[in-house]
Amino acid sequence: MKIPALIYQRRIAKEIMPYFNDEITIVIHGARQVGKTYLFYYLINALQEKKEKTFYFDLEDSLLLSTFNQGYTALLQLLQASGYQEDKAVYVFIDEIQYLDNPSSFIKLLTDHHKNIHLLVSGSSTFAIKSKFKDSLVGRTINFELFPLSFVEFIKFKGHDFSLNKINDPYHIALLKTLYTEYVMYGGYPKIVLTSSVEKKKKFLSQIIDSYIRKDIKDLGKIEDIKKFNRLLFVLASQTGQLLNVARLSKETSLSIPTINKYLFLLEQTFILKLLPPFSQNPHVEIVKNPKIYFYDSGLASLLWLHDFPKILIGNLFETSIFSEFVKKYGHDSLFFWRTKNKQEIDFILRLKKSILPIEVKINFGAFNKKTILAFCDRYRLAIFKVTALEGKKSYDYEIYPWEI
Repeated sequence: MKIPALIYQRRIAKEIMPYFNDEITIVIHGARQVGKTYLFYYLINALQEKKEKTFYFDLEDSLLLSTFNQGYTALLQLLQASGYQEDKAVYVFIDEIQYLDNPSSFIKLLTDHHKNIHLLVSGSSTFAIKSKFKDSLVGRTINFELFPLSFVEFIKFKGHDFSLNKINDPYHIALLKTLYTEYVMYGGYPKIVLTSSVEKKKKFLSQIIDSYIRKDIKDLGKIEDIKKFNRLLFVLASQTGQLLNVARLSKETSLSIPTINKYLFLLEQTFILKLLPPFSQNPHVEIVKNPKIYFYDSGLASLLWLHDFPKILIGNLFETSIFSEFVKKYGHDSLFFWRTKNKQEIDFILRLKKSILPIEVKINFGAFNKKTILAFCDRYRLAIFKVTALEGKKSYDYEIYPWEI
């Protein structure tokens, strides 16, 4: 394996490294093309700099997959043929572990009987991994999710090196506004970010979509009518940031409600979108069931919806990028939205431990109206709220730019 000369550091790498020497398998989940392999390269480099022995295997190689399916002893034989000594630590990286027939047994036996083999594995489908990972792995794995680039990572990939929390001069603020607009329009898939040509961005992202449908969804979901599934993707992308209405989706796509629910489950499990739950402590006046739809990547949503990249900022795509930033920084379980039965709504409710922070999203600060958010703050006895926007002038302490989230 030849590691590329230039490898960008992903923020998640620092979270993973403390677990290197634990007697536990590190599992990295993430959609196709979000950079799992390059994350492995970065971690391998870090280990090799410490003179540690590393091995990398990609199970998209059918011959290698066939070998590994013979059992974990096949891996031991490969390692021994390369000079592995059982009394010394070795780090084994396996890409696309979900392709194994029985990854659960493979990991369990290695973890239990070969303490010096430290295993790191990746997979592009939570569903496929969960369906093959059994209860016997409880306590033997730790999971990390890798998403498309955050904005902090995006600006580093674009060649800029400055601390976002120290930016307050007009030049850098103008630069960040331009960069964030690009981030919304094209998204955060690493290959797309590193490609300068808009036409090539479109081509590469289309290939990611085609590969996802062909390799993940079609096999996992046993989908026979790809045209209807593609229609569902189009409608969902056009509704990113909106309330989910399964009955309406059924009419628009000619798919049954059970089928739509099945596809939504698969789309969540393959890291394409998230159904964001409502925040409620009063079911009599607040929505408690219907979630909102958000894609993890605004560029992907754009291409599925518009079949092109937008020429100007579009509100729901900007909001989608803010959703994605929150998830990458705070995790899935911390984020909600709020909506009453008389249609008062706040875009995001961030709940961290015992604190609650309502956040509104606007393209322009001048479009913000405090009425609804003040009603929410009054109801929940809160003193702090935020509004994030990209355009207009900041005039109040509660106004923040997207990179200040």
